[in-house]
Amino acid sequence: MSTSTKLPRIGITLGDCAGIGPEIVELALKSRRVTKSAEYKIIGKYPRCMPGRPTTRTARAAAAALEEAATLARRGDLDAIVTGPVHKARLYEVGFRFPGQTEFFAERCGVKNFAMCLTGGKLTVALVTAHIPLSKVPRALKRSEIVRVGVLLANFVHARCRTTPRIGVAGLNPHAGESGKLGGEEIELVSPAVDQLNSSRVTRHSSLVFTGPLSPDTIFHRALEGEFDAVLCMYHDQALIPLKLHAFHSGVNVTLGLPFPRTSPDHGTAFEIAGKRIARPDSMIEAINLAVEMTARSS
Repeated sequence: MSTSTKLPRIGITLGDCAGIGPEIVELALKSRRVTKSAEYKIIGKYPRCMPGRPTTRTARAAAAALEEAATLARRGDLDAIVTGPVHKARLYEVGFRFPGQTEFFAERCGVKNFAMCLTGGKLTVALVTAHIPLSKVPRALKRSEIVRVGVLLANFVHARCRTTPRIGVAGLNPHAGESGKLGGEEIELVSPAVDQLNSSRVTRHSSLVFTGPLSPDTIFHRALEGEFDAVLCMYHDQALIPLKLHAFHSGVNVTLGLPFPRTSPDHGTAFEIAGKRIARPDSMIEAINLAVEMTARSS
């Protein structure tokens, strides 16, 4: 890891080079909005390609860059990783066996206690379940998982704001189950998990940190109004729809629980606009700056 006399080393992958990844990385690094208190290194070897026309070669290069970045970070040659957008369907075609980059880095680091978190603007969210079909969410939702991801989220928020975090917990069902009339998960799973999370033995905070379960149709408004520092969400779209509505151009994906910071812009490859020089680098800029911020906190 970096020392006080060295700048943190941030590795950046371009993702699928037929997408907007190369453009937004170039624009970000040339902008005056990326912190200068770090060294940046592009990771991977990328083939020549036509913008907007992904191939098996561009997918293999994207996968190889992820492997290289993970190896470098694990052996201490990188202090953090920022990943460019990949196209999962293309990756699957060349043998990539993970639901997403989040799960890839967790497996390569031998980490089982990890979670997907996104932050942008005034909103921070974490996901109890992530890349699974909606029909499988109720069965996958467990009290222990709510507690586990809740602790990771509380630690992330506390590290950033240095105060006791205030986290709203979303219910699974409409109106948080309406006292059991619209579903029993809130009574059986979410409420007991919130009680457990508010135990000082779990979060190491003396005051109450978690509030819920709350109705998903109001909790994000309450967070944006300043009542909560973050929202613990039960499934993927419950978290990502409000986050992208609020901070589409500045959202950042963060993998919680890794031995090093890993961030990425919260958008895809955008093949349809690749090469047209209209892609915005805002999210990549925020991802780079957050990676540097997290590295500084962990050193």
